[in-house]
Amino acid sequence: MKAFGLSLAAALMLAGSAFAQDEEVKYSDAPTADCLAAADTADAMRACIGLATAKCVDASDYGSTTVGMAECTGKETDFWDAKLNATYKELMARAEKFDKMNADDPRIMYKIADSLRDMQRAWITFRDASCTFQYALGMGGTIASTLASGCLLEMTAGQYIYLENSWQEN
Repeated sequence: MKAFGLSLAAALMLAGSAFAQDEEVKYSDAPTADCLAAADTADAMRACIGLATAKCVDASDYGSTTVGMAECTGKETDFWDAKLNATYKELMARAEKFDKMNADDPRIMYKIADSLRDMQRAWITFRDASCTFQYALGMGGTIASTLASGCLLEMTAGQYIYLENSWQEN
């Protein structure tokens, strides 16, 4: 679901490239992945958000810089985004199968696949606007990239958790 607004994404990349010539963050998905593997509820899954970022920030002096923090957060966002995309794809396949099986049922007013697609597209627009707002709140300061990258992480992870828990098979 990486349809993030070019202007904010470009600003985050420019902020990172302006300061990070030879530095690299020490990032691993393991803290978040291990937490998720043990999580058995949506609330427990939410507690996993930011764990890999926190370890990354603490792993080196560079990770604790504004640019390093945004980079660490971006890497964890990529982790959640991959999970979100895989879950969306699985749900879409299930929805299309269900819609096809029930095509002749007059009680069904909305196709699940269409509703899922519409919801996800609206969420992307909402996420982009919300995180652009967070960036704007930084008013051009170094905090802007930290606010925006934190927003992307929280919203992407939250959407994954929502989708992952939205359609449980009985």
